[in-house]
Amino acid sequence: MKKDIHPDYHMITVQMVDGTEYQTRSTYGKEGDRLVLDIDSKVHPAWTGGDGKMLDRGGRVSRFKDKFKGFA
Repeated sequence: MKKDIHPDYHMITVQMVDGTEYQTRSTYGKEGDRLVLDIDSKVHPAWTGGDGKMLDRGGRVSRFKDKFKGFA
């Protein structure tokens, strides 16, 4: 194994949006640093099933629907 090419893994504290914390090993920062998350799986719509709205930028969806209107 080559020397001095591996990242320095150390313990950090991760703080979730709701204030809960846990410790994990990471290459982020230095030993004892705190990583404060802005978005996590407890609040992000991708995990909570929140309202996902399909945006039609530039009429792409409309053009697609018009193109394949009588297909089925």
